[in-house]
Amino acid sequence: MSTELPIGLAKTARRAWALDDVNVVPTRRTRASQDVDLSWQIDAFTFDSPVIAAPMDSVMSPATAIALGRLGGLGVLNLEGLWTRYENPQPILDEIAGLEAKEISPQNTRRLQELYSEPIKPELITARLAEIREAGVVVSGSLTPQRTQEFYQTVVDAGVDMFVIRGTTVSAEHVSSQADPLNLKEFIYELDVPVIVGGAAGYTPALHLMRTGAAGVLVGFGGSSASTTRRALGIRVPMATAISDIAAARRDYLDESGGRYVHVIADGGLGTSGDIVKALGVGADAVMLGTTLARAEEAPGRGWHWGLEAVHPDFPRGHRTRVGTVAPLEELLWGPGHHTDGTSNLMGGLRHAMAATGYVDLKSFQRVEATVSPSAQGH
Repeated sequence: MSTELPIGLAKTARRAWALDDVNVVPTRRTRASQDVDLSWQIDAFTFDSPVIAAPMDSVMSPATAIALGRLGGLGVLNLEGLWTRYENPQPILDEIAGLEAKEISPQNTRRLQELYSEPIKPELITARLAEIREAGVVVSGSLTPQRTQEFYQTVVDAGVDMFVIRGTTVSAEHVSSQADPLNLKEFIYELDVPVIVGGAAGYTPALHLMRTGAAGVLVGFGGSSASTTRRALGIRVPMATAISDIAAARRDYLDESGGRYVHVIADGGLGTSGDIVKALGVGADAVMLGTTLARAEEAPGRGWHWGLEAVHPDFPRGHRTRVGTVAPLEELLWGPGHHTDGTSNLMGGLRHAMAATGYVDLKSFQRVEATVSPSAQGH
Protein backbone atom coordinates (compact mmCIF):
# COMPACT_ATOMS: atom_id res chain seq x y z
CA MET A 1 0.00 0.00 0.00
CA SER A 2 1.39 3.41 -0.98
CA THR A 3 1.95 5.96 1.78
CA GLU A 4 2.36 8.82 -0.70
CA LEU A 5 -0.16 11.63 -0.32
CA PRO A 6 -0.68 14.54 -2.73
CA ILE A 7 0.20 17.98 -1.42
CA GLY A 8 -0.90 19.49 -4.72
CA LEU A 9 -0.48 18.84 -8.41
CA ALA A 10 3.32 19.07 -8.36
CA LYS A 11 4.31 17.44 -5.05
CA THR A 12 3.54 14.31 -3.09
CA ALA A 13 4.68 13.49 0.42
CA ARG A 14 5.07 10.34 2.43
CA ARG A 15 2.78 9.75 5.40
CA ALA A 16 4.83 9.45 8.59
CA TRP A 17 3.93 8.79 12.22
CA ALA A 18 5.04 10.33 15.49
CA LEU A 19 5.29 8.34 18.71
CA ASP A 20 2.08 10.04 19.88
CA ASP A 21 0.30 8.36 16.96
CA VAL A 22 1.46 4.85 17.86
CA ASN A 23 0.42 2.41 20.59
CA VAL A 24 1.66 -1.05 21.51
CA VAL A 25 -0.95 -3.76 21.93
CA PRO A 26 -1.18 -6.81 24.24
CA THR A 27 -1.88 -9.76 21.93
CA ARG A 28 -0.33 -12.75 23.70
CA ARG A 29 0.26 -14.16 27.16
CA THR A 30 1.25 -11.76 29.90
CA ARG A 31 4.39 -12.11 31.98
CA ALA A 32 5.36 -11.36 35.57
CA SER A 33 7.10 -7.98 35.59
CA GLN A 34 9.91 -9.28 37.79
CA ASP A 35 10.83 -11.72 34.99
CA VAL A 36 11.48 -8.90 32.50
CA ASP A 37 15.15 -8.31 31.67
CA LEU A 38 15.96 -4.70 30.70
CA SER A 39 19.69 -5.23 30.14
CA TRP A 40 21.30 -3.98 26.95
CA GLN A 41 24.71 -4.71 25.43
CA ILE A 42 26.64 -2.69 22.88
CA ASP A 43 30.10 -3.85 21.84
CA ALA A 44 31.83 -5.17 24.99
CA PHE A 45 29.68 -3.13 27.40
CA THR A 46 26.55 -4.37 29.17
CA PHE A 47 24.12 -2.04 30.93
CA ASP A 48 21.22 -2.76 33.26
CA SER A 49 18.93 -0.52 31.21
CA PRO A 50 18.75 0.76 27.61
CA VAL A 51 19.22 4.36 28.76
CA ILE A 52 21.85 6.75 27.44
CA ALA A 53 21.89 10.31 28.75
CA ALA A 54 21.92 13.01 26.08
CA PRO A 55 25.18 14.98 26.12
CA MET A 56 23.60 18.28 27.13
CA ASP A 57 24.80 20.62 29.87
CA SER A 58 21.37 20.75 31.48
CA VAL A 59 21.42 16.96 31.84
CA MET A 60 24.98 15.70 32.31
CA SER A 61 27.84 16.80 34.51
CA PRO A 62 30.69 14.48 35.47
CA ALA A 63 28.79 13.81 38.72
CA THR A 64 25.51 12.91 37.02
CA ALA A 65 27.33 10.79 34.42
CA ILE A 66 28.85 8.83 37.30
CA ALA A 67 25.48 8.57 39.07
CA LEU A 68 23.75 7.29 35.93
CA GLY A 69 26.54 4.78 35.33
CA ARG A 70 26.07 3.42 38.84
CA LEU A 71 22.33 3.14 38.18
CA GLY A 72 22.89 0.96 35.13
CA GLY A 73 22.81 3.49 32.29
CA LEU A 74 25.38 5.30 30.18
CA GLY A 75 26.16 8.95 30.86
CA VAL A 76 27.63 10.91 27.93
CA LEU A 77 29.38 14.18 28.73
CA ASN A 78 29.14 17.09 26.30
CA LEU A 79 32.81 17.79 25.55
CA GLU A 80 31.93 21.15 23.99
CA GLY A 81 29.97 22.27 27.02
CA LEU A 82 30.53 24.31 30.12
CA TRP A 83 32.60 21.63 31.87
CA THR A 84 35.29 21.86 29.20
CA ARG A 85 35.17 25.66 28.89
CA TYR A 86 35.31 26.67 32.58
CA GLU A 87 37.40 25.32 35.45
CA ASN A 88 34.41 25.88 37.73
CA PRO A 89 31.18 26.00 35.70
CA GLN A 90 28.87 26.17 38.72
CA PRO A 91 28.59 30.00 38.75
CA ILE A 92 27.75 29.86 35.04
CA LEU A 93 25.04 27.25 35.65
CA ASP A 94 23.68 29.37 38.50
CA GLU A 95 23.50 32.36 36.18
CA ILE A 96 21.71 30.38 33.47
CA ALA A 97 19.18 29.07 35.97
CA GLY A 98 18.61 32.63 37.13
CA LEU A 99 17.96 34.17 33.73
CA GLU A 100 14.56 35.67 33.02
CA ALA A 101 11.94 32.92 33.29
CA LYS A 102 10.92 33.09 29.64
CA GLU A 103 11.54 30.46 26.98
CA ILE A 104 11.52 32.89 24.05
CA SER A 105 13.91 35.68 24.99
CA PRO A 106 16.52 37.23 22.65
CA GLN A 107 18.27 38.62 25.73
CA ASN A 108 18.61 35.15 27.26
CA THR A 109 19.83 33.71 23.96
CA ARG A 110 22.42 36.46 23.59
CA ARG A 111 23.74 35.77 27.09
CA LEU A 112 23.92 32.02 26.46
CA GLN A 113 25.89 32.68 23.27
CA GLU A 114 28.31 34.87 25.23
CA LEU A 115 28.80 32.22 27.92
CA TYR A 116 29.49 29.52 25.33
CA SER A 117 31.97 31.69 23.44
CA GLU A 118 34.63 30.79 26.04
CA PRO A 119 37.15 28.51 24.27
CA ILE A 120 37.16 24.76 24.85
CA LYS A 121 40.24 23.71 26.82
CA PRO A 122 41.77 20.30 25.99
CA GLU A 123 43.13 19.92 29.52
CA LEU A 124 39.59 20.18 30.89
CA ILE A 125 38.40 17.45 28.51
CA THR A 126 41.12 15.23 29.96
CA ALA A 127 40.30 16.15 33.55
CA ARG A 128 36.54 15.62 33.24
CA LEU A 129 36.88 12.22 31.59
CA ALA A 130 39.47 11.18 34.18
CA GLU A 131 37.00 12.09 36.94
CA ILE A 132 34.40 9.75 35.43
CA ARG A 133 36.95 6.98 34.89
CA GLU A 134 38.10 7.13 38.51
CA ALA A 135 34.53 6.34 39.60
CA GLY A 136 34.71 2.98 37.80
CA VAL A 137 31.87 3.50 35.29
CA VAL A 138 31.91 3.42 31.50
CA VAL A 139 33.44 6.65 30.19
CA SER A 140 31.76 8.35 27.26
CA GLY A 141 31.99 11.81 25.72
CA SER A 142 30.42 13.57 22.77
CA LEU A 143 31.62 15.97 20.10
CA THR A 144 29.83 17.48 17.12
CA PRO A 145 31.17 16.55 13.67
CA GLN A 146 32.56 20.08 13.33
CA ARG A 147 34.76 19.66 16.43
CA THR A 148 35.69 15.99 16.13
CA GLN A 149 38.81 16.50 14.03
CA GLU A 150 40.09 19.12 16.47
CA PHE A 151 39.60 17.28 19.75
CA TYR A 152 39.18 13.56 19.14
CA GLN A 153 42.83 12.75 19.87
CA THR A 154 42.52 14.44 23.25
CA VAL A 155 39.41 12.35 23.93
CA VAL A 156 41.06 9.08 22.92
CA ASP A 157 44.23 9.86 24.89
CA ALA A 158 42.07 10.49 27.96
CA GLY A 159 40.91 6.88 27.80
CA VAL A 160 37.30 7.16 26.66
CA ASP A 161 35.43 3.82 26.45
CA MET A 162 32.77 4.93 23.97
CA PHE A 163 32.76 7.93 21.67
CA VAL A 164 29.65 9.75 20.47
CA ILE A 165 29.53 12.01 17.39
CA ARG A 166 26.22 13.85 17.67
CA GLY A 167 24.76 16.61 15.55
CA THR A 168 21.41 17.80 14.31
CA THR A 169 22.00 15.66 11.26
CA VAL A 170 25.16 13.68 10.50
CA SER A 171 26.00 12.32 7.06
CA ALA A 172 28.58 9.80 5.96
CA GLU A 173 28.85 11.80 2.73
CA HIS A 174 29.17 15.41 3.87
CA VAL A 175 30.49 17.67 1.11
CA SER A 176 32.13 21.05 1.71
CA SER A 177 33.92 23.50 -0.56
CA GLN A 178 35.34 25.36 2.45
CA ALA A 179 37.11 22.67 4.48
CA ASP A 180 38.07 19.01 4.43
CA PRO A 181 35.07 17.14 5.85
CA LEU A 182 35.31 14.45 8.49
CA ASN A 183 35.70 11.09 6.76
CA LEU A 184 33.68 8.97 9.15
CA LYS A 185 34.70 5.62 7.71
CA GLU A 186 38.42 6.33 7.98
CA PHE A 187 37.99 7.99 11.36
CA ILE A 188 36.02 5.13 12.93
CA TYR A 189 38.38 2.54 11.42
CA GLU A 190 41.37 4.21 13.07
CA LEU A 191 39.76 4.38 16.52
CA ASP A 192 40.01 1.57 19.01
CA VAL A 193 36.69 2.32 20.73
CA PRO A 194 33.06 1.88 19.64
CA VAL A 195 31.49 4.98 18.08
CA ILE A 196 27.84 6.03 18.19
CA VAL A 197 26.94 8.54 15.51
CA GLY A 198 23.89 10.56 14.47
CA GLY A 199 21.36 11.97 14.08
CA ALA A 200 19.87 10.29 11.11
CA ALA A 201 16.24 10.36 10.12
CA GLY A 202 15.88 7.95 7.23
CA TYR A 203 16.81 4.56 5.78
CA THR A 204 19.50 5.67 3.30
CA PRO A 205 21.53 8.04 5.52
CA ALA A 206 21.38 5.52 8.36
CA LEU A 207 22.56 2.68 6.12
CA HIS A 208 25.50 4.83 5.01
CA LEU A 209 26.38 5.54 8.65
CA MET A 210 26.26 1.82 9.43
CA ARG A 211 28.70 1.18 6.61
CA THR A 212 31.24 3.49 8.27
CA GLY A 213 31.67 0.95 11.07
CA ALA A 214 29.61 2.75 13.69
CA ALA A 215 28.47 0.65 16.64
CA GLY A 216 25.24 2.60 16.95
CA VAL A 217 23.18 5.13 15.01
CA LEU A 218 21.21 7.90 16.70
CA VAL A 219 17.72 8.40 15.27
CA GLY A 220 16.29 11.90 15.41
CA PHE A 221 16.21 15.36 13.99
CA GLY A 222 14.91 18.33 15.95
CA GLY A 223 12.72 16.29 18.26
CA SER A 224 13.81 17.68 21.61
CA SER A 225 11.60 20.01 23.62
CA ALA A 226 14.61 22.34 23.78
CA SER A 227 14.90 22.53 19.96
CA THR A 228 13.11 24.80 17.51
CA THR A 229 14.57 23.12 14.42
CA ARG A 230 11.14 22.55 12.90
CA ARG A 231 10.25 26.23 13.05
CA ALA A 232 13.71 27.54 12.19
CA LEU A 233 14.60 25.15 9.35
CA GLY A 234 11.27 23.60 8.39
CA ILE A 235 12.74 20.14 9.00
CA ARG A 236 11.13 17.41 11.08
CA VAL A 237 10.84 13.65 10.76
CA PRO A 238 8.24 11.97 13.02
CA MET A 239 10.07 9.62 15.36
CA ALA A 240 8.04 6.40 15.04
CA THR A 241 8.49 6.29 11.27
CA ALA A 242 12.17 7.28 11.53
CA ILE A 243 12.90 4.48 14.01
CA SER A 244 11.09 1.88 11.90
CA ASP A 245 12.87 2.99 8.72
CA ILE A 246 16.27 2.81 10.39
CA ALA A 247 15.45 -0.54 11.97
CA ALA A 248 14.91 -1.73 8.39
CA ALA A 249 18.35 -0.38 7.49
CA ARG A 250 19.78 -2.31 10.46
CA ARG A 251 18.15 -5.51 9.20
CA ASP A 252 19.42 -5.04 5.65
CA TYR A 253 22.92 -4.10 6.81
CA LEU A 254 23.01 -7.19 9.05
CA ASP A 255 22.48 -9.28 5.89
CA GLU A 256 24.80 -7.17 3.72
CA SER A 257 27.67 -7.31 6.23
CA GLY A 258 27.34 -11.00 7.02
CA GLY A 259 26.11 -10.56 10.56
CA ARG A 260 27.30 -7.19 11.88
CA TYR A 261 24.63 -5.70 14.15
CA VAL A 262 24.40 -1.92 14.50
CA HIS A 263 22.30 -0.57 17.36
CA VAL A 264 19.46 1.84 16.68
CA ILE A 265 19.16 4.50 19.40
CA ALA A 266 16.12 6.79 19.53
CA ASP A 267 17.23 10.33 20.35
CA GLY A 268 14.71 13.09 21.02
CA GLY A 269 11.06 13.57 21.87
CA LEU A 270 11.00 10.88 24.60
CA GLY A 271 9.33 12.72 27.45
CA THR A 272 7.66 9.85 29.34
CA SER A 273 7.98 6.14 30.02
CA GLY A 274 5.26 5.54 27.42
CA ASP A 275 7.38 7.25 24.76
CA ILE A 276 10.30 4.98 25.67
CA VAL A 277 8.04 1.91 25.42
CA LYS A 278 6.84 2.90 21.95
CA ALA A 279 10.32 3.78 20.68
CA LEU A 280 11.62 0.35 21.65
CA GLY A 281 8.47 -1.33 20.37
CA VAL A 282 8.87 0.08 16.85
CA GLY A 283 12.49 -1.03 16.62
CA ALA A 284 14.95 0.92 18.77
CA ASP A 285 17.57 -0.98 20.79
CA ALA A 286 18.06 1.84 23.30
CA VAL A 287 17.02 5.43 23.95
CA MET A 288 18.98 8.66 24.46
CA LEU A 289 17.15 10.82 27.02
CA GLY A 290 17.42 14.55 27.48
CA THR A 291 14.20 16.13 28.76
CA THR A 292 13.27 13.17 30.96
CA LEU A 293 16.64 13.20 32.77
CA ALA A 294 16.76 17.01 32.93
CA ARG A 295 13.88 16.66 35.41
CA ALA A 296 16.08 14.86 37.94
CA GLU A 297 16.88 16.73 41.15
CA GLU A 298 20.60 16.28 40.47
CA ALA A 299 20.43 17.62 36.90
CA PRO A 300 22.78 20.58 36.38
CA GLY A 301 20.06 22.65 34.69
CA ARG A 302 18.01 22.85 37.89
CA GLY A 303 14.73 22.33 36.05
CA TRP A 304 15.82 24.17 32.89
CA HIS A 305 16.82 22.37 29.70
CA TRP A 306 18.83 23.53 26.68
CA GLY A 307 21.11 22.14 24.01
CA LEU A 308 24.01 23.28 21.85
CA GLU A 309 21.52 24.35 19.17
CA ALA A 310 20.32 27.08 21.54
CA VAL A 311 23.78 28.66 21.76
CA HIS A 312 24.81 28.50 18.09
CA PRO A 313 26.72 31.75 17.46
CA ASP A 314 24.99 32.54 14.14
CA PHE A 315 21.70 30.68 13.95
CA PRO A 316 20.38 29.57 17.35
CA ARG A 317 17.40 27.24 17.06
CA GLY A 318 16.48 26.23 20.55
CA HIS A 319 15.11 27.53 23.82
CA ARG A 320 16.14 27.29 27.41
CA THR A 321 12.99 25.35 28.29
CA ARG A 322 11.44 24.96 31.72
CA VAL A 323 10.91 21.23 32.35
CA GLY A 324 10.70 21.34 36.15
CA THR A 325 12.04 18.92 38.72
CA VAL A 326 10.34 15.58 39.30
CA ALA A 327 12.44 13.34 41.56
CA PRO A 328 15.96 12.18 42.42
CA LEU A 329 17.67 10.39 39.54
CA GLU A 330 17.30 6.93 41.06
CA GLU A 331 13.56 7.37 41.63
CA LEU A 332 13.17 8.89 38.19
CA LEU A 333 14.70 5.79 36.60
CA TRP A 334 13.85 2.92 38.91
CA GLY A 335 11.14 4.18 41.26
CA PRO A 336 9.15 3.70 43.29
CA GLY A 337 7.27 6.33 41.33
CA HIS A 338 4.89 8.92 42.75
CA HIS A 339 3.71 10.47 39.49
CA THR A 340 0.88 9.24 37.31
CA ASP A 341 2.05 10.81 34.05
CA GLY A 342 5.02 8.59 33.19
CA THR A 343 7.70 11.05 34.33
CA SER A 344 9.12 8.90 37.14
CA ASN A 345 10.05 5.21 37.43
CA LEU A 346 10.78 5.17 33.71
CA MET A 347 12.19 1.65 33.77
CA GLY A 348 9.27 0.46 35.89
CA GLY A 349 6.94 1.70 33.17
CA LEU A 350 8.95 -0.11 30.52
CA ARG A 351 9.06 -3.29 32.58
CA HIS A 352 5.27 -3.27 33.14
CA ALA A 353 4.55 -2.59 29.45
CA MET A 354 6.76 -5.48 28.36
CA ALA A 355 5.15 -7.78 30.92
CA ALA A 356 1.64 -6.75 29.84
CA THR A 357 2.43 -7.49 26.20
CA GLY A 358 4.16 -10.79 26.94
CA TYR A 359 7.86 -10.04 26.39
CA VAL A 360 10.78 -10.59 28.75
CA ASP A 361 13.71 -9.09 26.84
CA LEU A 362 14.26 -5.95 24.77
CA LYS A 363 15.12 -7.64 21.49
CA SER A 364 11.96 -9.74 21.37
CA PHE A 365 9.89 -6.70 22.39
CA GLN A 366 10.66 -5.16 18.99
CA ARG A 367 8.12 -7.68 17.63
CA VAL A 368 5.25 -6.27 19.71
CA GLU A 369 2.08 -5.50 17.77
CA ALA A 370 1.30 -1.83 17.27
CA THR A 371 -1.64 0.27 16.17
CA VAL A 372 -1.83 3.77 14.75
CA SER A 373 -4.39 6.25 16.07
CA PRO A 374 -3.69 9.79 14.82
CA SER A 375 -6.47 11.22 16.96
CA ALA A 376 -4.33 10.46 20.02
CA GLN A 377 -1.86 13.20 19.09
CA GLY A 378 -1.69 15.88 21.73
CA HIS A 379 -3.46 13.76 24.39
